[in-house]
Amino acid sequence: MQRRELMSTLVAAGAGGLLSTRSTAAALSPRTAASITKAVDTHFIQAHDGTRLYWTEWGAGRPILFLNSAGMPTQMWDYQMAAFADQGHRCIAFDRRGHGRSDRPLNGYEYDTFADDVASVITALDLQELTVVAHSMGGGEIVRYLTRHGSARVARIVLLSPTTPFLPKTADNPNGVPQAAFEALRASWRKDYPKWVADNTAPFFVAETSTSMMQWVAGLLMQGSVPIAIACNKAVANTDFRAELTKLSVPALVIHGDRDVSAPLALTGKPTAELIPGCRLKVYAGAPHGLMYTHMEVLNGDILQFIRDT
Repeated sequence: MQRRELMSTLVAAGAGGLLSTRSTAAALSPRTAASITKAVDTHFIQAHDGTRLYWTEWGAGRPILFLNSAGMPTQMWDYQMAAFADQGHRCIAFDRRGHGRSDRPLNGYEYDTFADDVASVITALDLQELTVVAHSMGGGEIVRYLTRHGSARVARIVLLSPTTPFLPKTADNPNGVPQAAFEALRASWRKDYPKWVADNTAPFFVAETSTSMMQWVAGLLMQGSVPIAIACNKAVANTDFRAELTKLSVPALVIHGDRDVSAPLALTGKPTAELIPGCRLKVYAGAPHGLMYTHMEVLNGDILQFIRDT
């Protein structure tokens, strides 16, 4: 399996960490090493309810766990995994339940279960002093993980264009999104999901982004399941993280673009940073939701600097 992945194109660049993880496992207890080696050999980790979660890694060194956007598989992080592995980091990503090569159970598409799945991966791989980098929906996953499972294994978090703290319009969130807008979005997915992806690809990028890059990312999103996309959107649209964010104690960095139409800065990134104690906020001028592609070099540099500083 590893050989086939390594012989594939850049899409599979993050999938071949067998040797590096076995070297890591050799320094651990026999029981832990056996568990990690088994996980690497199969590239699946079993969640608490039996759901198999596909995972992959690249590089060796200080660990970074990447949490995906809604609808996206692990390949979305190929460019970050390649860059950070070159800087001495072990880069790990996994497909959220219902995504990519992970199992697609009928339930569990809410943040408690998502956080428990993150815990399953962190525990199975015995990750310590961990940096977590999460994009969009993934931001809520790491917040819920920290408030549900604690921060003993996590050294710092980086939230890229998060959808936290709370999206819907309510009496105490007057600038939020009306529920009718979420319902209309999900209705469009039920009718023609490929058209929605096509219509919303350009705003995810900048004018200078190549057509090939846009097509590649859109292709990853098109692999997703419409029922699961709807279920995840309901979780994103109805989960309130405001109280949880105030309880975080690990160093945190929020990076957000001021041209993000998917998760507008004023509704998401800015209040998220204000609620997390001691959080740093970096705003990229002209950056859209897909800033990990459009502002790749500066983003990678800012994340690496944050890791060094904390």
